[in-house]
Amino acid sequence: MNLAGIFPALTTPYHEDGSVALDHFKSNLARYNQTGVTGCVVLGSTGESVLLSSAEAESLLVAAKEAAAPGKLLIAGTGAESTAETITKTKRAAALGYEIALVKTPYYYKPAYRSEVYLRHYRSIADASPIPILLYSVPIFTGVTLETPEIVALAQHPNIIGIKDSSGVIQRIVEVGAQAPKEFQILTGSAGVLHPAFTSGAKGAILALASALPEKCVELHDLWKHGQNAEAQALPQRLALASKTIVSEGSIAGVKYAMDLRGFHGGQPRLPLLPLTEDKQQRIAQIVSHFKPAAVRA
Repeated sequence: MNLAGIFPALTTPYHEDGSVALDHFKSNLARYNQTGVTGCVVLGSTGESVLLSSAEAESLLVAAKEAAAPGKLLIAGTGAESTAETITKTKRAAALGYEIALVKTPYYYKPAYRSEVYLRHYRSIADASPIPILLYSVPIFTGVTLETPEIVALAQHPNIIGIKDSSGVIQRIVEVGAQAPKEFQILTGSAGVLHPAFTSGAKGAILALASALPEKCVELHDLWKHGQNAEAQALPQRLALASKTIVSEGSIAGVKYAMDLRGFHGGQPRLPLLPLTEDKQQRIAQIVSHFKPAAVRA
């Protein structure tokens, strides 16, 4: 299964009463269908998955499957704190027609977690899963990191096909690329190091920034893929700055605000996440103004 390319990490829009806005969610997907993205990720960190009820999460999985264009890969975030619950969620995603499961590291009992914990956790999930598994290391949210020896060991499992590494550490991409089986695919989760990640061995990216700027992220991947590094020199810098302001500093609210500015349905995040301050809105608006307007909402 080829994961080369760009995957937007889908956001979850809400109606004014706080309920999940499936109509807006599908409208966003219709827009992504018209871009060169390889596919989309549902129920990732950017989708506020930890703030959703089980019923809401299920409704988003169903809606995405209904709205995604043929040929677009759909990846479901299925990671939970327990191995058993992760297996249950992964099997459910498979039953709904998802091709891949993105499984974040458990983290709540981190003082008790050692390498052997993660090895057994992921191997147990991969053994039970009817669909391939992507490891997901996102230390900014979990406080734990899958290190190179753990990743390389897990890469030997035939049902673990890759990793989304959101650490932003290029050295780890190089190390894993050199030691893991050649079929193992590395995707970066950091737009700030997008071009260096590609040149160091990453095949693609799952990005919050691609929710607001999908066509620009795809453009950078295409330039790199075709060896047009001279043409790509300015774009990585622009996307890195945009990622810093919109994603790193603005968080989920920043991504959603940038989406609103570009004609997508963004809206407000769910409490306890707070809306942007006026100062941050102005900074994001200034960054977004440097990119050509996206098409109007579907």
